[in-house]
Amino acid sequence: MKVIFEHQSNPSGAGLLVKEYVQTYFTSPYHFHDLYELIWIKKSYGKLYAGKNMMNFQEGDIYLFGPGFGHCFYNEKSFIDHGEKAHAIAIFFKEDFLGAHLFDHAMFAKIRDVLAKSTFGIKIETPSPGLYGSFEDIALQTGMEELITFLQLLHRISQYPSSSIKILNDTQSAIKLTNKDSARLEPVINYIMENFREDISSKTAAKLIYLNEAAFCRYFKSRTEQTFSQFVNHVRITHATNLLVNEEWDILRICYESGFNNLSYFNRQFREITGQSPKEYRKIFTGQDDSLIMDTKDD
Repeated sequence: MKVIFEHQSNPSGAGLLVKEYVQTYFTSPYHFHDLYELIWIKKSYGKLYAGKNMMNFQEGDIYLFGPGFGHCFYNEKSFIDHGEKAHAIAIFFKEDFLGAHLFDHAMFAKIRDVLAKSTFGIKIETPSPGLYGSFEDIALQTGMEELITFLQLLHRISQYPSSSIKILNDTQSAIKLTNKDSARLEPVINYIMENFREDISSKTAAKLIYLNEAAFCRYFKSRTEQTFSQFVNHVRITHATNLLVNEEWDILRICYESGFNNLSYFNRQFREITGQSPKEYRKIFTGQDDSLIMDTKDD
């Protein structure tokens, strides 16, 4: 059974490790590291469970997670069914990989600020082609070339305006799950991710980890700080935001495609989680406007 903590180490003993992942789909469970992780999603899309939040991720995204920041990338079923390979390049590093107190120096002040923000999880908005190029280069390099490219990467990221450094959580991602908790909850999270478009229940989820429903609901909330239904609704609304931006379906269809069977409840949950109505959300992100009508057109 997979566990939450993944220790990354470089065989050479250095505090810098570059890994390239090419997989049918991303396979890591919800986990955290004792290192920083800077990752570029070169090819893939789906849901990112980051700290205490759920969001969409897509090709081209770049994230920086600090030590202890829990996260997991879940691929959309449509991506897996399409037959493409999920592709990512990740760089793992210690804060003292070049010696203790390196980033305390004044010249590294901006990098130190970015690293501090990464304890909440950050996403680099609108990365430049040069940033992608550095990831491509470092995946092929070793030794001094790898080190120089990495420092250039950190420097470039630190030069981005604060508006381009999106913080993913409003509070630090305090890890409450033990290895045992993570292994125990993994089938529940997978059950939600694979079935959120359908009817899912806490009773079924409880059976997956051999608890009665009442005990499961208490356990789930104590570990995730959300009730089971809140967690499921968050996954469904995250999916709906993706459909609102990328599909030309009407809102009623998006409601059903996201696993809701009641439009009023969908609208209420959407506003509670995003602070906007589905109609407002679509208008802000796409400039489109439509009414809440049944979609009778063929795909």
